[in-house]
Amino acid sequence: MQENKPILIVGLGNPGAKYEFTRHNVGFLAVRHFVPADTVWRKEHEALTCTGIVDGHKVIYALPQTFMNNSGVAVRSLMAFYKIPLENLIVIHDDMDLKLGKFREKVGGSSAGHNGIKSIDAAVGPNYKRIRIGIGHPRDFNFPIDPADWVLGKFSVEELNVIKDVFSEIKLY
Repeated sequence: MQENKPILIVGLGNPGAKYEFTRHNVGFLAVRHFVPADTVWRKEHEALTCTGIVDGHKVIYALPQTFMNNSGVAVRSLMAFYKIPLENLIVIHDDMDLKLGKFREKVGGSSAGHNGIKSIDAAVGPNYKRIRIGIGHPRDFNFPIDPADWVLGKFSVEELNVIKDVFSEIKLY
């Protein structure tokens, strides 16, 4: 992290009430977990954003409104406007290859087929911090469902409770 520059924390998801509690929107849910409930969000650079100061650092939280496959458009615009270096970008997203209740952090790497990550990689490059939150794979539950339908399915109440426990374990920086 560059100490004298803002930190951009992006949660990936799709905009709209239809997608609010879907597995693919776990990034949106995570970012909302880290900001106070009474936060006022504003629309800018094709994202909903809010700002705060954490440990003396300006932090910009963002929820791209471009839909998952075009997340890079909003991320690139926010990074350019706020002059955020790549090492100060943190992206939180779903991962079907991780079991529900697990998370992993890494810098860089492949998109592993995640279209939101592909879009961001194409827009700004791949060397930023990623926090992958496990949503499980339908095969883990013996569900005969297409993975695309799985990620767009809504969490059960039990699954949401597991996800909220995961959020409490994550250290953003």
